[in-house]
Amino acid sequence: MLSSVTVLTPPLSAEIFFVALYLSTIKAKIMRSVNWDYNKQLVNMIDQRQLPSVFERVELTSYQEVATAIREMYVRGAPAIGAAAAYGIALAAQQSKTHDLLAFRQDMADAAKNLQATRPTAVNLFWALERIMAVVRNEAYDNIASIRTEVLAEAQRLADEDVEINQRLACNGAALVNDGDTILHHCNTGSLATVDWGTALGVIRMANQQGKNIHVLLDETRPRLQGARLSAWECEQYNIPYSIIVDNAAGHFMRTGQVNIVFVGSDRTAANGDVANKIGTYKLGVVARENGIPFFPVVPTSTVDLSLSTGDDIPIEERDGTEITELTLFGRPIAPKGAKVRNPAFDVTPHKYVTGIVTEHSVVYPPFKVNLRNVVTAEQAKISN
Repeated sequence: MLSSVTVLTPPLSAEIFFVALYLSTIKAKIMRSVNWDYNKQLVNMIDQRQLPSVFERVELTSYQEVATAIREMYVRGAPAIGAAAAYGIALAAQQSKTHDLLAFRQDMADAAKNLQATRPTAVNLFWALERIMAVVRNEAYDNIASIRTEVLAEAQRLADEDVEINQRLACNGAALVNDGDTILHHCNTGSLATVDWGTALGVIRMANQQGKNIHVLLDETRPRLQGARLSAWECEQYNIPYSIIVDNAAGHFMRTGQVNIVFVGSDRTAANGDVANKIGTYKLGVVARENGIPFFPVVPTSTVDLSLSTGDDIPIEERDGTEITELTLFGRPIAPKGAKVRNPAFDVTPHKYVTGIVTEHSVVYPPFKVNLRNVVTAEQAKISN
């Protein structure tokens, strides 16, 4: 059963907040959006649905609970989802009661199938599960105990690598930011969307730490308001100057010369550079291009899906309409009772609107079909060596 731990309510300064959070746990890794608790042998994650009003962590003791947490968006953001799923297999390895090796491996396959069904667009989910299942299938591990140990070790490596990759992304992207820039950002791509640090918001965090005098315009990002709820909360923690804007105001700020550069994330990027990201990203790319503003998705190479030639092949998740109809204004529902709703969670920005793609290897420029593959292949070779 999902249980809650460590509740902190604002207002808190960033320093007091993080000191209090550190003192609430034995391990510093509890600071991460999702992590493995080695004392309790379970998954611990921030319940992002509660932010910014309440900071709450939940403890997950089964892979089914991890699947629920991913589906119901306790955890969200492609890299964080991937890490959560990897830890979910570690829980499944603990749960399995069989003493038969073949049956144990089948239990792991069943758990992976369950976790795969939670969110269809974020490729990191499938990438992470395949990486962990390669350990499960590895015949070098010929007993259940060794597989259990190595599955958890691989999940931890995956999480640790995510932090290091994010910091490399941040350095590459921050080099594109000039002192005095106003940056437009969509959704949430910070520490909450990754294991720690962040992708697009991680770039902004790095530029801020470098002392660049920046200001961030945060799209509120309907319908779940990840920009207003989560990105603004993170900017508060890291002392990043920001203003929340309604999604429909982004075009106004770009046309009137009040935006210098746009950074967004990606849940899956096709081989040709088409980028699937939170709904509303496509129109930002189009309007940025129209106004001569650089538009940079910040994309770990694990989020690039070279098996898909274009973004038209990326599955687009459509979520429950209650995410829209249950929104309220002045305490009343915004929509008539029984209103019909379409609620795609993502859209695809064609590569012609993309100035460049920031990866942990380098900033990749067109032609993406050639250069993106080269960068992904180089990073994969580095990992395999």
